[in-house]
Amino acid sequence: MKEKTLTNSRYHNRIEFSSFFEKYGMLVVLGVLFLACSLISSVFLRPSNLFNITRQVSVIGIISIGMTFVILTGGIDLSVGSVYAFATLVITGLKHLGAVPAAVIALVISMVWGLLAGILVTKGRLQPFIATLGLMTGVVGFGLTFSRGQPILGAPEGLKFIGQGTLFGIVPFQSILFIITAAAAHIILNRTRLGRHVYAVGGNEEGSRLSGISVDNVKITVYVVSSFLAGFAGVITANHMNFGEANIGSGMELDAIAAVAVGGTTLGGGSGGAAGTVIGVLIIGVLNNLLNLINVPGYTQKIVKGVIIIAAVLLQSVQENRKK
Repeated sequence: MKEKTLTNSRYHNRIEFSSFFEKYGMLVVLGVLFLACSLISSVFLRPSNLFNITRQVSVIGIISIGMTFVILTGGIDLSVGSVYAFATLVITGLKHLGAVPAAVIALVISMVWGLLAGILVTKGRLQPFIATLGLMTGVVGFGLTFSRGQPILGAPEGLKFIGQGTLFGIVPFQSILFIITAAAAHIILNRTRLGRHVYAVGGNEEGSRLSGISVDNVKITVYVVSSFLAGFAGVITANHMNFGEANIGSGMELDAIAAVAVGGTTLGGGSGGAAGTVIGVLIIGVLNNLLNLINVPGYTQKIVKGVIIIAAVLLQSVQENRKK
């Protein structure tokens, strides 16, 4: 009897630990990584370096938030890097119209790319990987045509503060925009009907359809959100770097997917959220910062990033198998 009680107790403790790690595991990893970085590098804890990290992760963080919406429905968006780059070209190329009109046009065009991706996936019945891969290539082509294969120099003066400005002289405005974006996404996903439908579609698409949810509309919406945020990130970058370029977003889609995966959002959809993505972005950002501080070569950093992605997906797989 005692042995059976002890066995049940161990099983209960294992379940509790598994549940705790599923909810807070990546936050613990971030804390341990933060502590390790502070011990390895004396420069790491300097306020200037910490705020530099927040600035460095802001753009990819905003793109990753958009990617989170898509992945929660069980999709993928490989076009975000191209949409991001195209937005930098539009706002710099149309700066003669004024800062706000150029930014609005860049964001509207970004949403059109997302609408096209959503239609290809839902009405065209294409696999998200194929639809957005084709769109990724096409948008780059449009960007090269628009810019005649050359970078476009000079961003509108009226919006320079969103890319270069600071609050209180130290907090990058980019970081504030990232925080606002993440908070808005968290509220939408957890407090609105759209958020509930996003989780429902990712968890059980056919069941969602039978319960009356317009699955196609939900999918189109998340692709529009993803492209809008990619374009928004592009507008920020153009105002930070003061130029636009058709290939500037190369590889950003993989960085965004990595951040979402590390943050605990299941690549199959239905589980995860914006808060986890923020943690994932910070983990990768802090690690990249440390590797730069200790002068680790760029190609070695790519190896580390690859290991992190594989480890995150393996962890997700183990957790899913335990649930079964």
